[in-house]
Amino acid sequence: MSVSSTEITQLLNAWVAGDADALNEVTPLLYDELHRIAERIFAGERGPQTLQPTALVHEAFERLIGVNATWQNRSHFSALAARMMRRLLVNNAKARRAKKRGGDAVRMTLNEEHVGSQEKDADVLALDAALSELTKQDPRKSQVLELHYFGGMTHEQTAVAMGISESTVRRELRVARLWLRKMLEA
Repeated sequence: MSVSSTEITQLLNAWVAGDADALNEVTPLLYDELHRIAERIFAGERGPQTLQPTALVHEAFERLIGVNATWQNRSHFSALAARMMRRLLVNNAKARRAKKRGGDAVRMTLNEEHVGSQEKDADVLALDAALSELTKQDPRKSQVLELHYFGGMTHEQTAVAMGISESTVRRELRVARLWLRKMLEA
């Protein structure tokens, strides 16, 4: 069954208005989309993961159910989902880092499988810090990056979601990638 973006937007808004049937109908459609986004996010990750794509999707979907918003379109939902997944990943990395820190004691691990996960936490936290700094300096570039990488949106979808041209999306992405690379190498 093929469902248009307009129909999904209508189902989302009916759900927010309290229509339980709309939630039941839209859930499998959104779940598949969220799972594709999560798999894209995890595709480039190294080392063992404590949070898997399915767990990330479940957590994000639980939180999205509580959102009381008028959905502009499917891209609006995807953008919020991408932002929520980013927050969940960052919060997970911070929690793992705090747990491993163990106060002021300096600890080392002899377990090789934890080495990759510590590096991954540092990568997620460094990326989040860089994106937060980019948001302060240029919110539009930061949003384009977030929609494209965390949201898995194409250039066209990002342009529609942000109300800008595809050429602007491409230009903003190019500049933002260079800026981000410079920040992460520093």
